Amino acid sequence: MDLLGQWKAELKEAIEQALSRAEAAGRIRLDGERSFEVEVPREKAHGDFSTNAALALARAAKTKPRDLAQVLVEELDLGSLGVERVEVAGPGFINFYLHRGWLHQVIPLILANPDRYGESRTEHPERILIEYVSANPTGPMNVVNARAAVVGDVLARCLAAVGHQVATEYYVNDAGRQVDLFAATVEARCRELKGEPFELPEDGYQGEDVREIARELLADYPDLLEWEPEARRAFLRREAPDRVVAQQKADLERYRVRFDRWFRERDLHEAGKVDAVVQRYQERGMSYEEDGAVWLATSRFGDEKDRVLIKSDGIPTYFLADIAYHQDKFERGFDRLIDIWGPDHHGHIVRTKAALEALGYPADRLEVLLLQLVTLTRGGEPVRMSKRAGEYVTLEDLLDEVGVDAARFTFLTRSLDAHLDFDLELAVRQSDENPVYYVQYAHARICSVFRQAFGEGADPAQHLPDPEQTDLTVLASDEEDDLLRHLVAFPSEVRLAAERREPHRLAFYAMELARRFHTFYAHHRILGEAPQVEAARLLLARATQLTLRRVLGMMGVTAPERM
Repeated sequence: MDLLGQWKAELKEAIEQALSRAEAAGRIRLDGERSFEVEVPREKAHGDFSTNAALALARAAKTKPRDLAQVLVEELDLGSLGVERVEVAGPGFINFYLHRGWLHQVIPLILANPDRYGESRTEHPERILIEYVSANPTGPMNVVNARAAVVGDVLARCLAAVGHQVATEYYVNDAGRQVDLFAATVEARCRELKGEPFELPEDGYQGEDVREIARELLADYPDLLEWEPEARRAFLRREAPDRVVAQQKADLERYRVRFDRWFRERDLHEAGKVDAVVQRYQERGMSYEEDGAVWLATSRFGDEKDRVLIKSDGIPTYFLADIAYHQDKFERGFDRLIDIWGPDHHGHIVRTKAALEALGYPADRLEVLLLQLVTLTRGGEPVRMSKRAGEYVTLEDLLDEVGVDAARFTFLTRSLDAHLDFDLELAVRQSDENPVYYVQYAHARICSVFRQAFGEGADPAQHLPDPEQTDLTVLASDEEDDLLRHLVAFPSEVRLAAERREPHRLAFYAMELARRFHTFYAHHRILGEAPQVEAARLLLARATQLTLRRVLGMMGVTAPERM
């Protein structure tokens, strides 16, 4: 249940009814849409909720905002809502002050179903497929892939929490020239390890990981280099990328990222789905031949120029395979596709949407989120990354150095469209400067209070007072009020994270909740107070602990009970 959302909806309905009554009484006349917002003010002094209705509708009503606001206040019927007072403020805002007990409702709400707190039901649920990471099957994943993994994973959790049917997918582009080049590089390394003459292909892969794959293959297939060349090449084109993918899966499993499906590009080709797209374009009159190549008329749909589907040598482009893949997604019944790409793919968005429109799909059913780059630093100095030179920091390296919790949390401390500076030293520092430590310590601190109150190993749920039988009105200090307000806001933050595709909101929420609890704890004792105060504060602490556990869980971060 979303208390904030419920109050906003009820207040909005009351305002709409006030507008209707004012019109019926001839006090105002409105033309056009009645669009306005009900929000939580930044300053508590401005009420629990505020609306811009008078400001938004004054022009249509041909009156001054404050005059319209006064009319609305007079026409409002709030008797059953528990609103203590309403004020017109500033240029025409209407501020609502609720009875103090409305915040206390959140405590029994959280305690009743803590593992589902934050969930809600969107008005328009969709079947959504999120594709992310999709790193090349030619080497280990880097830190940009690591950022994409946690952003996609947490976004999927947020979308599911608000009622969408969500699936996640990793696209393995294991076809085309890069796979040929990778297989040739592995074969050259096999010859090197055997002491035979070898020559690395131009633009071949330089990383030490290629030698490791070659070493494993020779151990498993000692006579590999004696095979018929065609059979050997065909084997390496499948086996070498498959071994990389196996390691990628293992690294992501350690990182707590699991995909519903790993989709292979080569399966598209083998199933004839790439050729089928070409045929469909021909049937729709969207493609043409020129200079021996097959072109797609994407310029008809807003692209700056037409794009090649099949090159003059008869080889399909990567673009064609991508189109076939996206068509396959739609054919599986998804309403919306969300792709998370790197910033270097910005130019691909328009052409991909145009290609889908040429197939008959609405362009707005594909969303592309561009994830910005990551700079690793240690001691204030950048840590170099170079894929071609084999010197970049891998996901495995990162997890070995800072751990899964610190990596996941840190990648969520910036919006996905902002460049991220990842301080390796800060990520493992046990201080308030380290966000993940700060949040986890708040959870551990509350667990310590429960051990003091109920004994080592005791389950707090079995010992806490009944919230329905506890006087929660004693939670009246500013610090308690601030903490309660943030607890109430959690479902709305999850909803906004889903709607705006901003999973970093969970990290910001967690840090602010931890800050408010630490502030409360610094000003007030929980144990040793008057019985009714101790009981209420224990319940407040429990609601905070469960919400911290819940938000950390949605981020894929652990909630330790001791630190």
